[in-house]
Amino acid sequence: MVQKKEIPVYFINGFLEAGKTNFIQFTINEDYFQIDGKTLLILCEEGMEEYDEEILKKSNTVVEVFENQDEFTAEALKALEAKHDPERIIIEFNGMWDLKKVIFPGNWVREQQITIVDGSTFAGYFANMKSMFLDMVRYSDLVLFNRAVATDDLLSYRRMILAVNNRAQIVFEDEEGELDVVGEEDLPYDVNAPVIELAEEAYPIWYLDAMEQEERYNGKTVEFLAMVYKPRNFPVNQFVPGRFVMTCCADDVSFLGFICRYAGAPRLKTRQWIKVTAEIRYETMRDYNGKGPVLYATKVEPASKPAQEVLGLQ
Repeated sequence: MVQKKEIPVYFINGFLEAGKTNFIQFTINEDYFQIDGKTLLILCEEGMEEYDEEILKKSNTVVEVFENQDEFTAEALKALEAKHDPERIIIEFNGMWDLKKVIFPGNWVREQQITIVDGSTFAGYFANMKSMFLDMVRYSDLVLFNRAVATDDLLSYRRMILAVNNRAQIVFEDEEGELDVVGEEDLPYDVNAPVIELAEEAYPIWYLDAMEQEERYNGKTVEFLAMVYKPRNFPVNQFVPGRFVMTCCADDVSFLGFICRYAGAPRLKTRQWIKVTAEIRYETMRDYNGKGPVLYATKVEPASKPAQEVLGLQ
């Protein structure tokens, strides 16, 4: 049996008028994105911006449009593949469609998923459709906020995204370029203290910041209240101290914690409450799919269960 060739898919989503069309058009016109074969561009909504016919012709790009999600089936997508025989596929997805219903043909490989956000109008969308937005970014490789306005809200958006997808690269841009939205002055604890003591409400912020800021935390000592989690087949001298954090609503709660090495780990029980003091080091770990924080516990003490077991994300 002849195997069908794998086709890379670039999946671009975001709410209406977020800037998806401009982003895609700019990308396909760049020299680094040129290929010898055909590009199939699938549009799932038609916004105010239109594609330049000259750019489409130059990049050997053909366009197909779906008017509603009921038509957007694996069979219909397969028919477009047979019609055009593309070397790659770009999908401009409708942000109001249900991502959970998207099924690709078996030989379509999601090469990259990007979420585009209009920072100038996002607050309204986020207030009313937070759960839908988090579904958009849950598997995105890049979340790009264009037309962003430098406010404290950008920090909370960043933390919310990282809580559901810690692999995502998050970029905020205004008219002058990229914005840096995270500084030490924004953290609710003293990162330069001999021991970084985390209040309960600060734990999610520390967890998300520590994932990205190796230079800020490597070699530092941290102390916090945590619940013990011991995954199956974990080495006997390791466990995960962490907290449950609600990222969006009661149905969207995640356990956030880092691998911790501790000689006394065999004595700990899952769901036991402890206060842990540990040095933070950064190591390449299979569980992280790369490099990430590893805690080396210097002290682990029994602790009382807190009044609030699930923390909110600020």
